[in-house]
Amino acid sequence: MTQATQQKGIQLTEAALKQVVSLREKQGKDLCLRVGVRQGGCSGMSYLMDFTELSQIRSEDEVFDYNGFKIVCDGKSMLYLYGLVLDYSDAMIGGGFQFTNPNANQTCGCGKSFGVS
Repeated sequence: MTQATQQKGIQLTEAALKQVVSLREKQGKDLCLRVGVRQGGCSGMSYLMDFTELSQIRSEDEVFDYNGFKIVCDGKSMLYLYGLVLDYSDAMIGGGFQFTNPNANQTCGCGKSFGVS
């Protein structure tokens, strides 16, 4: 895993920041990345990531700024994601976004869901 860019509630490595900025540019809009959790997945909870309009940021959302790129997370999801490090790898096997979540006490093999006690 590469070094996270800043110490925040949700941290991005340089590789992850570069990838999400690139993906946002392909959308052709000034969007932010919404990160959250939902019930489901192999381990009980799964991660959510999607671009959203800046106008969709709610007053109760946590907002993290990375050199003008915003990550948004609702308060309930933040309980499970505080300290999360989002990394990105372009490896042919096992590539994509990786979540390192200090709150997870179990993680499924695909790394896209987790469990907490």
